[in-house]
Amino acid sequence: MIIIPAIDIINAHCVRLEQGKYENVKKYDLSPVKVAEEYAEAGLSRLHLVDLDGAKKGALVNTEVLSDIAQKTSLKIDCGGGIKTLGDVEMLFSLGAYAVNLGSAAVKNPSLMSACLKKYGGDKIILSADVLGTQVRINGWQSDGGIEINDLIKSFLKDGLQRVCVTSIKCDGMLQGTDVELYKTLQKDFPQIKITASGGVSSKEDLLKLIDIDIDSVIVGKAIYEKRISLSELAELTSE
Repeated sequence: MIIIPAIDIINAHCVRLEQGKYENVKKYDLSPVKVAEEYAEAGLSRLHLVDLDGAKKGALVNTEVLSDIAQKTSLKIDCGGGIKTLGDVEMLFSLGAYAVNLGSAAVKNPSLMSACLKKYGGDKIILSADVLGTQVRINGWQSDGGIEINDLIKSFLKDGLQRVCVTSIKCDGMLQGTDVELYKTLQKDFPQIKITASGGVSSKEDLLKLIDIDIDSVIVGKAIYEKRISLSELAELTSE
């Protein structure tokens, strides 16, 4: 299982939300670039970078942070938040993104998702779905996407979809464990897809549960900031 540390950004600061609610934001007095450098120094190779300002606004906002991290570390960065056009995707790749997550854009403009998959391939374009139960939420988790996660995944299989990042909103930022049953179900329904779990990791034990179900990868955020798990532990557990 690949462990991917996360950095969520509002106003160029590291933050975490609870259950996707912007009013329940916790700001950490940490530089995103310095945090990314610490991840790299610990031996981690990946980074999940989310522009929450962009997700809420519906436009790219914190692109300088991506550029700085890409220039100062060797981390493979997958990023998302605020993407609306193919030009936005092209810009993110030009700034150093390794892969790009399409969330709200994939729901509201499926033709964009299809075009990106065909242009860049299924390893570089990730379907990013934030779910409450099985219902997809969009616009920084603020709105109902009007589609269930299984139907959303099915709609892009013909375009070469390979990777799906699924955030369980009920677990996200709560430090109370991951939605293991959700991920087990998705793996059973879509054995050809690489699933990334996101939301709720609070301890090494949570990671071991995900390893047990043989999930492809997991995103860890708040547990790092709150020192529930060390970077050295993450580096020991991760495998490419």
